[in-house]
Amino acid sequence: MQCYYNLKKVGTGHCTKVPRNSNLEKLRSGYLFPEISRHESEHLRKNPDASLIRLGIGDTTQPIPDTITLAMAEQVRGLSTIQGYRGYGAEQGNMALRKAIAGKFYQDMGIKANEIFVSDGAQCDISRLQMLLGSNVTVAVQDPSFPAYIDSSVVVGQAGELEEETGKYGNIIYMNCGPENDFFPDLSTIPRTDIIFLCSPNNPTGHAASWQQLKQLVEFAKANGSIIVHDSAYAAYIRDGSPRSIFAIPGAKEVAIEISSFSKFAGFTGVRLGWTVVPEELLYSNGFPIIKDFNRIVCTCFNGASNIAQAGGLACLSTDGYQDLCKVIDYNMENAKILVDGFTSLGWKVYGGKNAPFIWVHFPGMSSWNVFAEILKKTNIVTIPGRGFGPAGEEYIRVSAFGRRQNILEALKRLNSFL
Repeated sequence: MQCYYNLKKVGTGHCTKVPRNSNLEKLRSGYLFPEISRHESEHLRKNPDASLIRLGIGDTTQPIPDTITLAMAEQVRGLSTIQGYRGYGAEQGNMALRKAIAGKFYQDMGIKANEIFVSDGAQCDISRLQMLLGSNVTVAVQDPSFPAYIDSSVVVGQAGELEEETGKYGNIIYMNCGPENDFFPDLSTIPRTDIIFLCSPNNPTGHAASWQQLKQLVEFAKANGSIIVHDSAYAAYIRDGSPRSIFAIPGAKEVAIEISSFSKFAGFTGVRLGWTVVPEELLYSNGFPIIKDFNRIVCTCFNGASNIAQAGGLACLSTDGYQDLCKVIDYNMENAKILVDGFTSLGWKVYGGKNAPFIWVHFPGMSSWNVFAEILKKTNIVTIPGRGFGPAGEEYIRVSAFGRRQNILEALKRLNSFL
């Protein structure tokens, strides 16, 4: 059995005496989005002339406004001068940007600039937070939810073995979030855990938690002594007045951490810029401030976000920059409306698309992977099988509204012929 994987699966190589991390052995074979890319590549290999429309992985497609790219270009040009050159910045981020984030997104919520840590993206911060929290905490996640929460929990050792029959990991509480409970967990049925991951607006369902729902969650966390990790990466898309931050809820600073990102509202998926808020009021059970430990993690694992990206972030939050971005957001949400109306007209039950750029389409009694595969095969459209977001995602597919208008309209024509 020695060197079994390498010799039998790969065929070549030398085995060391270093054991594999047993937590990584628990993970499913592939992370969801690279797995989708693999299926896409295989489809193109078999159909090289296929005109593919990608409505799967939620990558942005609209150009970044000039107001913002010019600021980044100016920062780049400055690096070639004595006066403009900058090397390492503060690991926590440019203070001007931290102040701008506090002013734009947390005005009147009591969040201070020093509580904001600028990063290279929300997904990276999820893993840094997991490093902070360690393996000895219990966790609860929405089901369905963004797969990084569960996968990172597995990697750091919070999870038990994968239960093949249910598709769930042991030691993780899966909070069902379906249409029967308005896509928000029934907290009366949820046992106490140390950490509660919540994404609002939710990826993949598109549901934005209401004021009452988040108030209940904060009260639940306080009563149980839990910490909420709130992902607000899609907050800029909220249209109905739902809270855009957990910190809009009184008392949340004592029980919550918030992660967010420039990726989806500013088109920075390739630029990489995000932030995490850790309030000074948030304490461990022994009274030690969590912000001090997170600062230590950041200083140990990160040399700070790119100065160029941070210059772009500042431009995003300027008056002109934010106005320009709002036009792009409106464009994407119009795409979402077109998709919602299109799927509805075809007779399918559709959720989302009102407060987030994702459409959650129900195919009762059908395997989500089979629906994904059939749509790809018959229409050359890439979606995401709901099962990839958790067991409760079965029978659904997620469709992204990030796309050029002509592709959105063409996709509906193809789907009309297929469905």
